Amino acid sequence: MTETAAPVRRATWKATLAAAAIGAAGGLIVNTVIATAARAMGAPDEFQQLTLAVYGPLTVIGALIAAVAWRLIVNRSRNAAGVLRILVPVVLVLSLIPDVLLLSSKSQPGTTTGGVIALILMHFGVAVAAVPAFQRLMPPQTNS
Repeated sequence: MTETAAPVRRATWKATLAAAAIGAAGGLIVNTVIATAARAMGAPDEFQQLTLAVYGPLTVIGALIAAVAWRLIVNRSRNAAGVLRILVPVVLVLSLIPDVLLLSSKSQPGTTTGGVIALILMHFGVAVAAVPAFQRLMPPQTNS
């Protein structure tokens, strides 16, 4: 009697695009709330990074790139769950580097600590919206 392995479920492009769309939409909602709260708490109007015209495209592009990367890992790694468990937090922390640099350089008009904290929170907001969608629509395989 031979034992057969369960078939490997691969993430499709349809699932990838759906997950990216959900992540982007959720990220846009969360980021709009964060930007609105930051403005209400005193972030200056000159700080353009808190406008939809700036964070909107970055949110959508980020969710799309993340979904494609997630798909590649799910489809190519024997232990995708383990890889993602490490990679997601590492990439999230690395994505904060431009915000930290912005805070230290104040190279953009209207840069304040509160405004940059809002930008940092936006990264977490997109992750909170996107990762559950990715997990649901492109579930990672675990190394059994």
